[in-house]
Amino acid sequence: MRKTKFIALAIIALSFLIGIYFYNMMPEIMASHWNAQGEVDGYMTKFWALFLMPLMSLGLLLLFLVIPKIDPLKQNIEKFRKYFDMFIVLMLGFLFYVYLLTIFWNLGIRFSMTQLMIPAMAALFYYCGILVENAKRNWFIGIRTPWTLSSEKVWEKTHKLGGKLFKGAGLIILLGFVLESYALLFILVPVLFVSIYLIVYSYLEYQKEVRNN
Repeated sequence: MRKTKFIALAIIALSFLIGIYFYNMMPEIMASHWNAQGEVDGYMTKFWALFLMPLMSLGLLLLFLVIPKIDPLKQNIEKFRKYFDMFIVLMLGFLFYVYLLTIFWNLGIRFSMTQLMIPAMAALFYYCGILVENAKRNWFIGIRTPWTLSSEKVWEKTHKLGGKLFKGAGLIILLGFVLESYALLFILVPVLFVSIYLIVYSYLEYQKEVRNN
């Protein structure tokens, strides 16, 4: 965890330093949000555009550090802690990547924001599959339905399947890099399908367990 915390803090510190360095180079009003077509549809003053993401990253890190301490099943989190720690680094790295793209755009460098976001999102979803399939029962991390939290067996079966589905969703999202016009569909459809399917699956598995008992 010490190494993870150091890397995470380094990413956040670098974000703040970059914001300070580029502050005087940025326009007073900066592009800060893009729609599915890659068009700018949101703006912020340069202070918030440069420092909101680093502040959000710091807040997320604090939340991630607190979760293993307050979870009633904290001993289970320790069983897959190395996967959770890597997720922390990847999530902060993802936010840092988005932050850099925002700065480059506001420096006048033009590119397809949607297309460049796709590989990062795909990688994050794929790793979520790795995290999920290794997660042990807890209250904060994983596929937390009433039925997975009520049964160790249902938790294990749902998360083994969920890991495969999240990895598959990550690979499908990559198609949006090639078929940019349909990028939003390649993101939303797999994510919605996986989420709904796993909720239903965990319910059915729990009902099966109840009947067998």
